[in-house]
Amino acid sequence: MLKVSSNLWFEKDVQQAVEFYVATIPDSSMGRTTILPAETPSGPPGSVKIIDFKLGNQDFVAMEAGPLDAFNHAFSISVECETQAEIDRIWNAFLKNGGVEEQCGWLKDRWGLSWQIVPRALIEMIADPDRERAKRVTEVMLGMVKLDIAKLEQAYR
Repeated sequence: MLKVSSNLWFEKDVQQAVEFYVATIPDSSMGRTTILPAETPSGPPGSVKIIDFKLGNQDFVAMEAGPLDAFNHAFSISVECETQAEIDRIWNAFLKNGGVEEQCGWLKDRWGLSWQIVPRALIEMIADPDRERAKRVTEVMLGMVKLDIAKLEQAYR
């Protein structure tokens, strides 16, 4: 059976990153950890660590293999939340762990990985066939840092 997963390359601290992610995102788990036993372009035997993990229903592989390319906004992990309390809890956990707020529900974690913490309802509101309603919601969202469901719903109505 074909399996598709997203791969993340960390310069260092992959264990701490994955442990934080699975502790913060509901229904997540850490799987197998593998240490490569051979010399690689990244270093001597034992210098590359690979961790399989799951966030919600999405499979990931994280690899610690020294410096290469930094994370950037071209790849982000989107977490769709049902409630404001869930948004607040996840958002605050990232900030307390060294994350940095950005616009429109985006933040960067302390390892430089971009995240979108969004209400599931926003996805429906901006896809509404009534494009005027969708526009109002989008305009309100664009003025926010952490997303506020009540304000988005107010704009929608």
